[in-house]
Amino acid sequence: MSDLRDDQLERYARHIILKEIGGAGQLRLLAAHVTVVGAGGIGCPVIQYLAAAGVGSIRVIDDDHVSLSNLQRQVLYGTDDIDALKAEAAMHAAARLNPDVKLVPINQRIDAHNADTLLRHSDVIIDGCDNFETRLIVSDAATRLRIPLVSAAVGQFDGQLAVYRGWEADQPCYRCLVGDDPARAEASCAEQGVLGALTGMIGSLAALEAIRLLVPFGAEAVGKMVMADMLSSRFRTLTLTKDPACACHAAEPLPA
Repeated sequence: MSDLRDDQLERYARHIILKEIGGAGQLRLLAAHVTVVGAGGIGCPVIQYLAAAGVGSIRVIDDDHVSLSNLQRQVLYGTDDIDALKAEAAMHAAARLNPDVKLVPINQRIDAHNADTLLRHSDVIIDGCDNFETRLIVSDAATRLRIPLVSAAVGQFDGQLAVYRGWEADQPCYRCLVGDDPARAEASCAEQGVLGALTGMIGSLAALEAIRLLVPFGAEAVGKMVMADMLSSRFRTLTLTKDPACACHAAEPLPA
């Protein structure tokens, strides 16, 4: 803990007092690099809690602008942020939350051509994007780069969260779960609605699992999916299996 300043000892005291984290774990968080794909309903609480936890570098990838309809659930932003780029607004919000944290805004859409470049050198990737095709692109890149992926999604009153290390022989990737049809029909939040507080809950869980990956504590969540049904107030945890026909079986790591 000698490497922590006095103000950091006070700021992170509630982490440091946890024997599972302690001063050494807090130093690991301060040295960590996490990439967040999507600064929307899930990404907002992710960014808030990673910044508050002292994750030293947060890369946020989003090309969208803040709109009035976002504010029902995207609590990182306020009315004054309307029309601002989300990643830029997130950078300013993180700076207000914690000066120890450097948030790097990437104001572009992630796709199959730039995913490896944008995600490289991350310790953990958190995907909270809002479409199936992008989630597959992020998963494939995370598998190639051998970076743990926390994947979260919400719709109406339902949420799900899973942690993937698809390059490992016995662990599935996101593609193992959903298949490989990027053209499948999806309904957006604008079309079907979403409970605002649900995005906060699932986003907070995603931040927690990222912290667990950075400072291992408790039972691993890799290869498991938590499903929340807030109409019936039920949670279920499923164990995911690797699809023997999935391309992640043959995934070769990218050169460093």
